[in-house]
Amino acid sequence: MKDFWTKYSRNIGGVAGIVILAIVLVVAIGAPLLFPDSPWKMVQRPFLPPMAVDGMLLGTDTLGRNVAAGVAHGARVSLLIGLISTVVALAIGIPIGATAGYFGGIVDDALMRFTEFFQTVPNFALAIVLVAIFQPSIYSIVGAISIVSWPPVARLVRGEVLSLRKREYVEAAILAGQSNSKIILTQILPNAMSPIIVLGSLMVATAILLESSLSFLGLGDPNVISWGYMIGAGRTVIRQAWWISFFPGIAILLTVLALNLIGEGLNDALNPRLARKS
Repeated sequence: MKDFWTKYSRNIGGVAGIVILAIVLVVAIGAPLLFPDSPWKMVQRPFLPPMAVDGMLLGTDTLGRNVAAGVAHGARVSLLIGLISTVVALAIGIPIGATAGYFGGIVDDALMRFTEFFQTVPNFALAIVLVAIFQPSIYSIVGAISIVSWPPVARLVRGEVLSLRKREYVEAAILAGQSNSKIILTQILPNAMSPIIVLGSLMVATAILLESSLSFLGLGDPNVISWGYMIGAGRTVIRQAWWISFFPGIAILLTVLALNLIGEGLNDALNPRLARKS
């Protein structure tokens, strides 16, 4: 772990990403303490600019709701959806990619054609259709994002398994009589985790953008507040009250930027070829 952190800390952007993400996490976790009232509650006059009244740090929206409370509580929704949908996508894509790469032949062809079927439709368009069919909710949004996110995972894992399949230690495990599932789980996947971890960090950022886009279009869960919903709610009055859309937009920008910087730092720390060059 110390060696990993030494390599990771050489990437200044990666360290900055951790700091930014840590701040977002603190705000998300502390939202119920910072703003105990519901973010849907009307607390002041509509269209109050930032810091115009005590307690209204980021102003109020079209219905007099606290924008700061919305941003803080929306962080919890966006981060949870991004994390859970990424975990589900990895749980789908890793087994499919590992199976295709390890067995090859007809199995590989069938699984890759199945994967390509999901890639023929643009991700965002497919997510819109799925959420619209199953009605907007946290569960349908997580399911839709997971379904459109797993194909790149499967293709990445397949490529890694194909490159590791002929290694000496894998062939030795086969000669030792180990089962295919044990070889995949104990010999191949542990050596393929570095690119998977990097991809996973980037997938969380993509999932947050997808959720925000869906909420912006009115396909978010109506029972929870999110950054995308706040931007969509303020877009019609952006000239009159720019802060309603500006601050949740900045929150999305910083969070996605932080996750991408972390992904770059992880790539530098976990990629052995880059490590040998440094």
